[in-house]
Amino acid sequence: MRLSNMLLAFLLAGTSAVYAQEKEITLEEIWNGTFSQERLESLRSLNNGTEYIVLNQNREQGSTSIDVYDYKSGSKKRSLVDSEKLDDIARFGSYELSDNENKILLGTESEQIFRRSSRGIYYVYDVKSGSLTKVSDKKIQEPTFSPDASKVAFVHENNIFIKDLATGAESQVTADGKKNEIINGITDWVYEEEFGFVRAFQWNATGDHLAYIKFDEINVQEFSMDLYGEELYPGASTFKYPKAGEENAIVSLHLYHLQEGNTTEINLGDYQDFYIPRIKWTNDPEILSVQVMNRHQNNLDLIFVNARTNEARVVLNETDEAYVDITDNLTFLKDNSFIWTSEQDGYNHIYHYNKNGKLLNQITQGDWEVTRYYGFNEGRNTIYYQSTENGSVNRDVYSIRTNGKNKTRLTDREGTNSADFSADFTYFINTFSNTETPAEYTLRDAKNGKVVREIKDNKKLLQKSEAYGFSPKELSTIEINGNELNMWMIKPADFDENKKYPLLMFQYSGPGSQSVSNTYFNSNDYWYQLLANEGYIIATVDGRGTGYKGAAFKKVTQKELGKFELEDQIAAAKKFASYDYIDEDRIGIWGWSYGGFMSTNAILKGNEVFSLAIAVAPVTSWRFYDTIYTERYMTTPQENPSGYDENSPINHVEKLKGDYLLVHGSADDNVHVQNTMRLIEALVQANKQFDWAIYPDKNHGIYGGNTRLHLYTKMTNFIKEKL
Repeated sequence: MRLSNMLLAFLLAGTSAVYAQEKEITLEEIWNGTFSQERLESLRSLNNGTEYIVLNQNREQGSTSIDVYDYKSGSKKRSLVDSEKLDDIARFGSYELSDNENKILLGTESEQIFRRSSRGIYYVYDVKSGSLTKVSDKKIQEPTFSPDASKVAFVHENNIFIKDLATGAESQVTADGKKNEIINGITDWVYEEEFGFVRAFQWNATGDHLAYIKFDEINVQEFSMDLYGEELYPGASTFKYPKAGEENAIVSLHLYHLQEGNTTEINLGDYQDFYIPRIKWTNDPEILSVQVMNRHQNNLDLIFVNARTNEARVVLNETDEAYVDITDNLTFLKDNSFIWTSEQDGYNHIYHYNKNGKLLNQITQGDWEVTRYYGFNEGRNTIYYQSTENGSVNRDVYSIRTNGKNKTRLTDREGTNSADFSADFTYFINTFSNTETPAEYTLRDAKNGKVVREIKDNKKLLQKSEAYGFSPKELSTIEINGNELNMWMIKPADFDENKKYPLLMFQYSGPGSQSVSNTYFNSNDYWYQLLANEGYIIATVDGRGTGYKGAAFKKVTQKELGKFELEDQIAAAKKFASYDYIDEDRIGIWGWSYGGFMSTNAILKGNEVFSLAIAVAPVTSWRFYDTIYTERYMTTPQENPSGYDENSPINHVEKLKGDYLLVHGSADDNVHVQNTMRLIEALVQANKQFDWAIYPDKNHGIYGGNTRLHLYTKMTNFIKEKL
């Protein structure tokens, strides 16, 4: 190439680069999916371990199919079911395979109840014959195959039913279910939200016993939300919601014996005011495991119940000065020994106990946390897990023998790695991202982590992003109150260290949470890029009380939610204020939910450093929140009144000096709009001026249609006008 042409090409390239970086992101782009990452469809491994299935929606034809793919090649092999070939179903939204994979439950006409619960019309599809059977003409909850797929158990209007698929006969297991009084086999609101499960019944391995939990919520106080809708008169949603210190539902454990057709209530022991956060059958079809926890949630018993004798014995007890976490990691091996995870040595690790609860071995150990337990490969005597061994902001996948030896790191790139294993643990799909790399999916050999094939990446997203010249998300640490805290910062693309910039801090700060991690942008990060383009610096600091740095760091906030977390955010803001490039008079903070609780406290108790705060769906007094979450960290208001009141923003409204925006959804079943209304009244009576917005009929997520766009437009304008 001639020199003149080379120079011209160079100048054009330089001009293109400058032009490309001048493209500015808009709020519409953030919320219309412009920057959405390509995801790997939700998949499930088939029992053979060499194939997996994916639920595919054909939007053009309005049909749904469950398609089978080969792990190694990625090629489609066949379809298990395609609604286009079914007479009674145009499409379905969910599915569940029987254990033997001969039948499939297909869910249609789904109606959301709360965060995890729904009801719908379900069909059973026979893979071999192609026949379709409706489970019930009524909308039901949590239909579940028996182990041999001959029956389906489900819940309708708080009662449990069993349908025999061969005869079509339907038997009723319970008859006392009644809305807002008795629930059988389905959790109440607070269990669903805080213990994270809905189905409260379990088949044993031979299908002759059905264990279930009953909730007597007659004495639980009702909460009512107005639903404005579009009719002339608004409606209301009324449900039982136990607030901190108030009565919980009374729970009891029952066993229904199919052969005898009768039910036994199990006496678990001398417990009062207790929780049953998990039930799970062991590999012995006559032995049910039950986890029972006291109301303070600092004493957990693992109980084995004999289904024939009804004997209940404690095989493992775990206590903690603060609280014991509930997980789904309990795994029973062939000899009924079991895998258990615990923070008993100060960090979350994996333990192996025999069938009588005697410790055989602590499998993992070190000053790091096991963050996910993936499962156990019986053939190789190997456990698979995810951990923070390479830094609390990173995640890697490992394998290890039950004796704690032969630990192998199965992922090799620094960032956030997760795994989805095939049924026989031959392969796993590795999802990887870091601050510079959107999600990448690879198939790997589970023995050594070697890449078998590339599946999907997001290079197109990276190419699209180049035109905007986004600023990097800089990970680092900051020393605050004697601790090295994780943080990230985003600066304007044209950052000049000789200039002064306003600072907006974001935090969540809830117990065990993490806002600083080595992962790619989420929607808020794109919003921060927009703000950076407007000349703001954005930063997040994970203070004391957040997770993945050991139990002591996480549990220091016990009985004082909002105290140490706030001290760390105020101290961080003061440290940032000392930086030459930060305008100490223009520091704001925002957060959602627990983060809204924190940002509100910050503008009040930290009024000497914060000049602006935005709180979305905040808790304003822990007295308004539910029993399980709140009492886990605070005990009850009767026992700890000062802990509740001294750190509740509703009691510090007279300290408001800066600009404050308060936002809530009127149909928030989680953090009730009561929190915001009570704070508004307190601010009004203190004659404090502030801005606020209520989104009608929106829940805790405040979304739907243009709602998110409207909310973020409001927050953006507020920041630009006030900070």
